[in-house]
Amino acid sequence: MASTDGLDEVDAQLKAVIDNLYMLICQAHEFRGTQTQEAMTFEIKRLIQNLLALCQTARTLPTGLPQEIIEYVERSRNPDIYTREFVELVQRLNQQLKGRSQAFADFRDILAREMTGALPDCKEDIKMVVESTGGNPPV
Repeated sequence: MASTDGLDEVDAQLKAVIDNLYMLICQAHEFRGTQTQEAMTFEIKRLIQNLLALCQTARTLPTGLPQEIIEYVERSRNPDIYTREFVELVQRLNQQLKGRSQAFADFRDILAREMTGALPDCKEDIKMVVESTGGNPPV
């Protein structure tokens, strides 16, 4: 992850570039001869300086993108679709894991009940194991 300071700096530089572009639009709309031309020249120079500073700052920030996303975009696919598909996959896997966990918990409870019935002498040990694994011991 990039540091907050680096991102704040990029944010400020982007705002400066946007301000430069806005000023150029205003000056072009209200063009009044040589004074406006000089102001526009000055604003273009500031825009170039701000863009250069932004490029230099951007190079220092880590931009680790998963290779899958890069390939996805190179195939002219929308990265939002990739994100949606990824979220759906994670949800599906979470549901499977929840189902497995529930199946193991049910198996634990059934096994404990059957073992308690078959081995009444081990009832306290079985109760301790079931409680330590998050289950309700058989009565």
